[in-house]
Amino acid sequence: MACANTSWSEENFSCSICLDVFSSPVTTACGHNFCRTCITKFWDEQVQYKCPVCNEIFHTRPDLRVNTFLSELAAQIRTTVRVKEQPCVEPAEVPCDVCTGTQQKAVKSCLMCFTSYCQTHLEPHQRVAGLQKHRLVEPMDRLEDRMCKKHERLLELFCQTEQVCVCLLCTVTDHKSHPVVPLKEEYEVKTAQLGKRGAEVPADDPGEKTKD
Repeated sequence: MACANTSWSEENFSCSICLDVFSSPVTTACGHNFCRTCITKFWDEQVQYKCPVCNEIFHTRPDLRVNTFLSELAAQIRTTVRVKEQPCVEPAEVPCDVCTGTQQKAVKSCLMCFTSYCQTHLEPHQRVAGLQKHRLVEPMDRLEDRMCKKHERLLELFCQTEQVCVCLLCTVTDHKSHPVVPLKEEYEVKTAQLGKRGAEVPADDPGEKTKD
């Protein structure tokens, strides 16, 4: 399926962290612009407060205010320039959670961000030191439902004693000494059992007639 290319105007109004059109853009003292949420999260994960683009270091955390002029221009880009099209995602594929407008298929899911990323929006995880520590896995839909609510880790095992999905940490706490197997292995067993039961159900004889 062919996807529309990002326009020149949209590229010039995009945050260099999330690579999307600015949302509540703020400007640093060095003159670079970022989404307020993006730069806030970036600084939360850094030891020093620096610009992600030029690496200029700020001795104290800057008190940033939204650039209203840039915000208005970005809003116009979102509503008048971006082309709304059918998602470039096949039914069996996982869509990118960050894409707006033309939605691309995800190539990785982050277990720390609970977000799936296309190749373009995955770039910060490959470049930014703090994001490089995040655990990336093959694309998964409904990512939050697949995470252990207690340990915030992937539910990749199955407890055969209590018949529930568990994470690795669960096996040394609440499910210690319980037999566990990989979730994929249990799924294959259950699927085989259902298929066997279906084959054992006797079919009605089409030639048999009800006698009065």
